Amino acid sequence: MTEFLLLSIVCGIQLLYLLVFVRTAFVSVPSSTPQLLPGVSVIVCAWNELQNLRELIPLLEKQEYETFEIIIVNDKSTDGSSTFLQEALQHYSRLKVIPILETPLGVSSKKFALTQGIDAAQYEVILLTDADCRPHSSRWIQRMVAQLSPTKDIVLGVSPYFRKDSSVNAFIQFETFYTALQYISFALVGNPYMGVGRNLLYRKSLFLHQNGLQEFMHILGGDDDLFINKVANAANTAVCLHPESLMYSVPKVTWAEWWHQKRRHVSVGSYYRKKDQFLLGLLAASHVTSWLFLWGILWYSVTTNPYEWMGWSIGIFLVRFFMTWIIWYKASRKLAHPIPGYQFPIFDLTLTLYLLSMAVVSAFPSKKMSWR
Repeated sequence: MTEFLLLSIVCGIQLLYLLVFVRTAFVSVPSSTPQLLPGVSVIVCAWNELQNLRELIPLLEKQEYETFEIIIVNDKSTDGSSTFLQEALQHYSRLKVIPILETPLGVSSKKFALTQGIDAAQYEVILLTDADCRPHSSRWIQRMVAQLSPTKDIVLGVSPYFRKDSSVNAFIQFETFYTALQYISFALVGNPYMGVGRNLLYRKSLFLHQNGLQEFMHILGGDDDLFINKVANAANTAVCLHPESLMYSVPKVTWAEWWHQKRRHVSVGSYYRKKDQFLLGLLAASHVTSWLFLWGILWYSVTTNPYEWMGWSIGIFLVRFFMTWIIWYKASRKLAHPIPGYQFPIFDLTLTLYLLSMAVVSAFPSKKMSWR
């Protein structure tokens, strides 16, 4: 009886979160165009991204938007990026290059570079992406700006990864979808807590008024989500799910590269607002324990004696299992992460192992990480 009650509680918590996620699964995507066309500063921080810059800058230059500039913050690159960017200034009228020759001691290179780029921005609207990203359409800027209003200062975009035929890419696709599902869904119900710097818009005045990234300069990661976690609320934040607003990114190709990236991302979670730490921690804990309690009940029934509540336990878990499957499937298509339906049950289980691993990483953070 006790085991069944515990399983029922954690599955019930999971079902409550699914009620939050269902907003993303069935939200309508507006096709409106912006009534106002404010000037936009597109900012890209780059370190040894020569080939990516060669591909990205022409795509940004071709954006169908009247007033915008492209700011490339060249952060101590040694791969020929500096020479290329100086030549590119002769060919791309919207391009501006900010060279970083040295980063102050004790300061995150990425945050320092981003701050320099925003300080140099000519326009009020800041739109961020990375050098290894590619806009899905020539209306990327337009669609993101369309979600601005007199009361909205932040727009959270979606940035899927390009697909590749590998096991690591399959899990990257799922994990990226799951992250987007959380931050978009929480924003839709009035509790925005993060965004991704690959596709993120906010006003320069908001950044300056909140002293930018000053209080986070010593932290390695979190140049995007820590600032949003600090300043975003239900009144000033919008989301953009229009297909033309997507910003695709080049994924890591090995488990080691991906693991290094995730360790850096997870390391900043302890700086989130306490409320967000609690909600995200409860979501992760209920997911893990729903599987652990089920395995425990089944193991006890098989190795000891039949458990009278086993049928009910399996039943309540299956309700949670199939509801998760359906909502994840619908939401993945809304977020441009169309994962094959048959893979979701596999990822539901795999997510348990992933969350346990991330819990260990959070408990024992590495002191040797870098954003490079």
